[in-house]
Amino acid sequence: MAARPADQAAAPFTPRADFSVLTASAEAIRRELGKVIVGQHELVELLLTAILADGHVLLEGVPGVAKTLTAKLLARTLNVPFSRLQFTPDLMPSDVLGTSIFRPNKGDFEFRPGPIFASVVLIDEINRAPAKTQSALFEVMEERHITQDGTTYAMQEPFLVLATQNPIEQEGTYRLPEAQLDRFLFKIHIGYPTTEEEVAILQGHHAGFGGTPLEVVQPVLTAAQIAGLRQLVRRQHVEPKLLEYIAKLVGQTRAHKSLYLGASPRASLALLNGAKALAALRGRDFVTPEDVQYLAPAVLRHRILLTPEREMEGTTTDDVVKQIIQAVEVPR
Repeated sequence: MAARPADQAAAPFTPRADFSVLTASAEAIRRELGKVIVGQHELVELLLTAILADGHVLLEGVPGVAKTLTAKLLARTLNVPFSRLQFTPDLMPSDVLGTSIFRPNKGDFEFRPGPIFASVVLIDEINRAPAKTQSALFEVMEERHITQDGTTYAMQEPFLVLATQNPIEQEGTYRLPEAQLDRFLFKIHIGYPTTEEEVAILQGHHAGFGGTPLEVVQPVLTAAQIAGLRQLVRRQHVEPKLLEYIAKLVGQTRAHKSLYLGASPRASLALLNGAKALAALRGRDFVTPEDVQYLAPAVLRHRILLTPEREMEGTTTDDVVKQIIQAVEVPR
């Protein structure tokens, strides 16, 4: 076959939408986090995807892998209100949502907002609070408002919950209700660093950077800018075949012999919104099957339950998600 003439060479890809501001902002956030965090590139990409997709994130990993630090640093790159909650067994719903205080001089009650009234809320060790306190998060995580004494109070936008939990230690913890897990867009597993990354951590600590000064990380995006970028993401192009592909992937979780519980339509919406945000982060104005496959483990692993037999055999939900991805035909 004759070579294509130079003047007939394929033109470079030009997005139909301008993602230059979005990709530049994402790169700036990566640089700011890189001042303190070593490695964790996939984690940062998924966190940025969650911000653009307007979804909450559950971070799971053993102590010492920078779960809380990463969440705090990410919050610093956003010029929005931030609060942190340490969940404990004696925490009450009013400690999260707020409470009404009686004012004797006026003879009425005044509502004092709790720490949930922030744009980025970091909940440390979320599985240490009992069901009564966990239930306080149901309404606010899904509907972005709370109801107190018959009055509804809306959250300001953006509203993002970043929660951490330790998968190993079970003493003094409570299993999160499935309805609450379903409200998290992603569940991200944070593993150990590589040997090279750990050497870099040690070098930085030895050089005097061990105090992890948060002030070195500067804000990148405002609330108004985040809202604008989210609007851009929502207008992403998605082929009808891809919508069918997402539905088939999620549908397979409800029929798989290794699963006791499959994913709900909320998982399909999470895959769609996440894939649109990921494509935009990668500079594309259209979604590909690879975007959906990349996000499938983070979207599905906390929304499905293994049968007791498979659990005893050591099978993981990630194993089943991988099997489903391989079994469902990829649209072309």
